[in-house]
Amino acid sequence: MSYGKFAYLYDRLMEDVPYDSWIKLVNEKHAEFNVPGKKLLDLACGTGQLSIRLSKQGYEVTGVDLSEDMLAVAQAKAEQNSLQIPFYLQNMAELEGFSEFDIIGIFCDSLNYLETESEVKDTFKRVHSHLRSDGLFIFDVHSIYKIMQIFMNQTFAENDEEISYIWHSYQGEYPNSVEHDLSFFVLEEETGKYDRHDELHFQRTYPIDQYESWLGECGFELLDISADFEEGPPGSQAERIIFIAKKRN
Repeated sequence: MSYGKFAYLYDRLMEDVPYDSWIKLVNEKHAEFNVPGKKLLDLACGTGQLSIRLSKQGYEVTGVDLSEDMLAVAQAKAEQNSLQIPFYLQNMAELEGFSEFDIIGIFCDSLNYLETESEVKDTFKRVHSHLRSDGLFIFDVHSIYKIMQIFMNQTFAENDEEISYIWHSYQGEYPNSVEHDLSFFVLEEETGKYDRHDELHFQRTYPIDQYESWLGECGFELLDISADFEEGPPGSQAERIIFIAKKRN
């Protein structure tokens, strides 16, 4: 999937994403599980918002994403921050060619953009092969509750002077999947007119125990499951399910 114009609007539209909570979580799990190194792969890194924050925390970060446009934005931001972060264009389900990492993260529900079960399992296998022994795998997904009760058949909109959008969500082809039909209206300062840009995005999720099973099959030991950056097991209305696993010896 190419994000096109969306890549350049992404940071503006994602201002409310809890990036600081992600940084806190990574730091806490790095200490809690005594991870010896700080070599980290930010898989599906997007525009590099977390890559840059993690690099400033002292992690040796590598970023990978499927979108050239997203990576172009990420590279420009890293240079603006005087950070040396290598970014690579790859599909997470086909990850190859890297040395082993201490931590691999798939943050901000990026795993939900994979369409099939085999792609999720292939991603887990690729992550496993690129982790050091006892290395941590951290990822989050939308809950079924969020897909079916919050997104499904809903319309979201924002009307701002510089950028507005209309976002329709409806049932996808697969169980527990949703398609997001997005239209953006962006002010062109020179003309005073608004340019329209359209994007279609797909997301799919699975029951928690299905993710647990796949992690076990792919050689991981599950360390923790939580939700919405709170301690304790996910409740029935949890929206973001967070998994912490390690590569078994």
